[in-house]
Formats: sequence, C-alpha cells, structure tokens
Amino acid sequence: MLKTFADYFVFQVVGLDAKSRLGGALDFFVYDTVKIFLLLTTIVYVVAVIRSYFSPERTRRILSHNREYVGNVLAALLGIVTPFCSCSAVPLFIGFVESGIPLGVTFSFLVSSPMVNEVALIMLWGLFGWKIALTYVGSGVVVAIVAGMVIGRLRMERHVQDYVWEIKVGAAEMQEQTFREKLDYAAGYTVGLLKKIWPYVIIGIGLGAFIHGYAPEDLLVRYAGRDNPLAVPLAVLIGVPLYSNAAGIVPVVQALMEKGLPIGTVLAFMMAVTALSLPEAVILKNVLKTRLLATFFGIVAAAIVIVGYLFNAIL
Repeated sequence: MLKTFADYFVFQVVGLDAKSRLGGALDFFVYDTVKIFLLLTTIVYVVAVIRSYFSPERTRRILSHNREYVGNVLAALLGIVTPFCSCSAVPLFIGFVESGIPLGVTFSFLVSSPMVNEVALIMLWGLFGWKIALTYVGSGVVVAIVAGMVIGRLRMERHVQDYVWEIKVGAAEMQEQTFREKLDYAAGYTVGLLKKIWPYVIIGIGLGAFIHGYAPEDLLVRYAGRDNPLAVPLAVLIGVPLYSNAAGIVPVVQALMEKGLPIGTVLAFMMAVTALSLPEAVILKNVLKTRLLATFFGIVAAAIVIVGYLFNAIL
C-alpha cells in the first residue's frame, strides 16, 4: 500500500520517469519517509512504556548487586531496553561508579545502550526480516559484553578522572507511576523524541535515497565488497566521525545493502556510527582520562571489526 502510494505520487503526480536516477531516488525517499515515521511513532510509544519501568536509578540498583561476568551480561541486556542518549553518559557513569558497580560492567552498559537500540531493532526487523535484526542485536550484545570484560580485566580504575571518586551521589527516591501515567509519559516522550530526531531521520533517508539512486553499484562493491580485505575497518573508520542516532542511520544501511554490500560490512558501519562517535568522546573525556578513553574506543572498534569479518564470512 505504501509502495503504491509512493509510486503514484512520484511517477504520476510529480511525473518523473520510473527508470531515471532522480525518479528512483525520490521514490525511495517518499516510500521510506512514510514507512519509517509510521514505524517510529508506533515503536517509540511501545518502547517508552517499557522504558518507564527502567529509570536510571533503578538500573543502577539492579547492576549494583551483580559482580563481573554475570554483571557484564546483565548490563549488556539492560542496555537494550534503556537506550540513554550520550548526554546521559557522564551522570550515569558517575552514578554507576558511586554505586560500587565494577568498571567493566559499567562499560558493558555504556556500549550496549547506544549500540543495541530497540528502535533500530524493530526497524531492521520490518525492513530486512528477523534474521538480520537478531544478528544486529546478538552481535551488539557480544561486543558490549566482551568490551566490558576486557576493560574490567585491565584494572584501569586509576584512569577514571579523580573527581569522579570523590562525588557521592545520593540514591534518588523513585516515584511510582500508575499505568495511566506511564501511558501519558509514553505519549509525551514519543512526541518529544520525534520532534528532536526528525531532522536526523530525514537526513538519513535523504542520504539513503541518494545512494539508492545515484551511487554507482560497481564503485561501492569495488571498495567495500567481499573481495576487499580492508572493507570492514574502512567502514568503521568512516562511521566513527559521523554522528547519528540509530533511527537516522537505518535508511542508509538499507540503501547500502540494496547496493550489494556484505551484511558484516554494513553492520560494522552502523555499529561504529551508533556506539563510537567524536561527540561521545568529548563527553566521556569529562570522566575518563585519555588512556582509558583510547582503550575503550580501541577495544570496541576492534570488536566491531571482528564481528564484521565474522558475518561476512558466514553470511
């Protein structure tokens, strides 16, 4: 139905040629814009209701009762349903450390929360099917667990900024909400989030439409196809300087996959954009010394590259 509407609007109302590059790009843009915003509105509302049961304080309390390894797994899983944005990184990190949560467990959560985004999960499911969606979740959780375990084993607590250890964050009282209040919160959160992210989504769809209509398929496959042994690290290097939420990068992922790029390369690019970014580095520099910050980025980047190569080999 949506595809029929997009085709009619672009090729009949606007009058573009279905075989032209501009027609193909605009058709992709119209179809994906309507589809993604319908998905976002529905998904974000449902997820917001789930999120209302996982406040930052409650998340801290759950993780503070678990040690390493088990804590790493639990932290990575909690990150899926508690997608705190990068602006929450500093207070969350301070609160986790003050609560006695091991450093490695804290990092498992900080990796998983932006990387394994539940909105992106449902969107990937709707666009590509459950196999790719679960591949995204599984690989993201593994990266978060491994990164946290490695950082925990390195015993790098001394590379946390000194003032963090001196802060004592009191446990905030959580006001219980009725189910009706949770629904009202979800509605307000959905409207607020859509107002906040719609430009990024439009930009992402626009980039995807450009790639879909104009990027030469043979050029992309030549430099990022299966035959290029450096395709995955190149995808990660390209993704790190970019800054986008998962909802904004999914349309780009769709266009790249339609051009024939291997799934591992595309997943590596997506993970690098959502889990590693220059703005995140600037924010985390407030709580991490340079050595720990560099170690964190290096371990996560290496894990993403390994995941990319693995999925390129088996899929």
